[in-house]
Amino acid sequence: MTGLENSLQGDTVGWLVGMLLLIMSVASWVLILWKSWLLLRASRDVSRSTAAFWQSASLADASQRLQAFDRESLVLPLIAATRLSASTTLAGAGERGQQLTRVLRDALEQVLRKLQYGQIVLATVGAIAPFVGLLGTVWGIYQALLGMASAGQITIERIAGPVGEALVITAAGLAVAIPAVLAYNVFNHRIGRLEADLEGFARDLRDLLLTSPEARP
Repeated sequence: MTGLENSLQGDTVGWLVGMLLLIMSVASWVLILWKSWLLLRASRDVSRSTAAFWQSASLADASQRLQAFDRESLVLPLIAATRLSASTTLAGAGERGQQLTRVLRDALEQVLRKLQYGQIVLATVGAIAPFVGLLGTVWGIYQALLGMASAGQITIERIAGPVGEALVITAAGLAVAIPAVLAYNVFNHRIGRLEADLEGFARDLRDLLLTSPEARP
């Protein structure tokens, strides 16, 4: 009964490790494909939207023109945030420059949260998948040794098969982690470039509204 119980327990742990690796792999690849598409569109949208903005006659005209370019709503929230309304709360306190800085910063943070969505999942998968695979390997080797001990005879043939199968789980963990880590680093680089572009646009927009009263909404 002890050998049967160990076998069933080993199968359960191996099954759980395999399912966990499968779930992490599916989740990371879904995010990789989705974020690749999102960041590709975002790069094009930000470039075309900022170009269209500076070619517009007014903020109202720019907002209307950008509807066709800013498909991911990355630039329009910055423009919308500059429509300051009279307020008796602390949100409306201070000079116009201070108010613009505050609302543009808040809008920029919301846009960046959209771009960074899913990054924590990729980072987590990249960090823990190898250890999950290692856990499955250690458990598989342990179960293989128990099986050989109960058999009473140890040969290279008895060792090679079970240990080789256990080591495959380590390779599976690495196969899950490596794409997630690579995608995380690539996406971070792209998001950093978009963040720099959006920050530059927000700064230029603030200066425009402060120095050109006719451009105010």
